Amino acid sequence: MIARSIVGAAAALAVAVGPASASAPKVQQLVAFKNGDAQQRLVKAGGTKARVGSRRCAVGAATPLAALLHAGLPGIRLKDYGACSSRAADAGGLYVARIRKDAAKGVNGWVYKVGNKTASAGAGDPAGPFGSGRLRTGARVTWFYCHMKANGCQRTLAIRANPTGGGQVKVTVRSYDDRGKARPAANATVHAGAAQATTDSKGVATLTTDPGTATVFATAKGLVRSFGEPVDVK
Repeated sequence: MIARSIVGAAAALAVAVGPASASAPKVQQLVAFKNGDAQQRLVKAGGTKARVGSRRCAVGAATPLAALLHAGLPGIRLKDYGACSSRAADAGGLYVARIRKDAAKGVNGWVYKVGNKTASAGAGDPAGPFGSGRLRTGARVTWFYCHMKANGCQRTLAIRANPTGGGQVKVTVRSYDDRGKARPAANATVHAGAAQATTDSKGVATLTTDPGTATVFATAKGLVRSFGEPVDVK
């Protein structure tokens, strides 16, 4: 998908977003930028329209592209490698060539995962990310700028955070390749407000922070940060 989509991305074109569908699913979406910034939010993945050049192209509800277009991010540009039209069934060739100032270049560019696995279809494909159905409410979608290597994109992080009392939170961090295969993420940094800790060889760290609701997430050099997880610290 990456090689097919990125070639020629410099010709990316502007997007105009239309109204959401009332029956659209709500999905958790994380967009991770090249400079380390990220936007995480709950998005209603409603059907919409994207203006690509002189065409106004339909994007179907419950697709990752619909969710992205409704996230309110600036500077989204699309490239059409198919024949998009007023029919959402024709949106499978639409590729996200830029978000903000992060534009595709060479073999590097924007890709997305559903859960921890890189999708095998375009973000607007009516058959869904893996050809077996569209997104459902509660799905997690991560968009990130792939720096392509011989073995694929850089790994993405995911955490499991468990409060253990006394203001402490045990955090387990794992990293995932394109196929969704996991391994412990050693030397990752886990965050909760101003509190930080570093994972051991098993990808485990213990944070100490103030009682209350905290958002815990993980970062690591060269990898894609995790979703932030709300934790009730006791």
